Amino acid sequence: MTSRLDAPAAGADLLFAGDIYCDLVFAGVEAPEVGAEVFASGFALSPGGVANRAVAAARAGASALVLSWLGDDPLGRELRVLLEAEPRLNTSWVEQRPGWQTPVSVSLTSAHNRSFITYARDLAPLELPTDPGPIGAVHVSVAEELPRWVAELREAGTIVVGGVGWDSTGVWCSSVLDRLSQVDVFVPNDAEAMRYTRTSSARDAAERLAEYVPLAVVTRGSGGVVAVDSSTELVVDLPAVPVEVIDPTGAGDVFVATFMAARVHENWDLATQLRFAGLNASLSVTGLGGAVSAPSRVDLLTFVADRRPDGDWSFLGG
Repeated sequence: MTSRLDAPAAGADLLFAGDIYCDLVFAGVEAPEVGAEVFASGFALSPGGVANRAVAAARAGASALVLSWLGDDPLGRELRVLLEAEPRLNTSWVEQRPGWQTPVSVSLTSAHNRSFITYARDLAPLELPTDPGPIGAVHVSVAEELPRWVAELREAGTIVVGGVGWDSTGVWCSSVLDRLSQVDVFVPNDAEAMRYTRTSSARDAAERLAEYVPLAVVTRGSGGVVAVDSSTELVVDLPAVPVEVIDPTGAGDVFVATFMAARVHENWDLATQLRFAGLNASLSVTGLGGAVSAPSRVDLLTFVADRRPDGDWSFLGG
């Protein structure tokens, strides 16, 4: 059988490479005690992992290309149906692996806590197919050595946006900072940023990170975002748009994906790019799941018209 990775691609605004999870989200429930049964008030099945970013970017108006695997199990087949239904999302490079179990993550979320159960099998590193076409920006993890093809894309003009996950070892190794020379933008959350830089505030962390990378963007959840552009010494510090939080799953992914979409696809200044991403992230937490709760431009316009959050939102059009 010919691999789907042999399928040609004509480029894309954004490329997202990584694992796709099947997220099963149970709302309004705490983890049960041993032997007990609890009932959730809501449920959602959603593509997760790298799909959170890809779907959010496509709904923000960018063309998005995904490089990943899915199993040929029922969950993998269902996720493919959901992803292929998204306009502007190209799944040509999502390979269905025979006999492989699609990674699964179960989230138990309540007003105050979240618990997770995850099953995933390791696969070989993802390799970019030849001749991908022009790519506006790519998102990669700097927690480990970057694949060779990232440098090749960057040399061809692709903006490389780096992210990093929580370091469960507690080491917060400085090698992550050394790898920032290989990216153009770094977008961690405040907890990650402060630990890697050994600082005590998000702004201090952003300023420290800007010594390593052209643009450092540190998200603060309900506290908003702070960014430092090292080339201009511009500092942008913005609050979050207040909303009622239902499920914060994937909010960080939605932020970085829609920020990338704005940076590549719109002629906006840095502050407006960040406001757009922040609004998308805020709306994403008002529903269950990551990808399925990523808002569309219509959702943004409706929210702004109904709720009238502070600021000038005319850049959204409508």
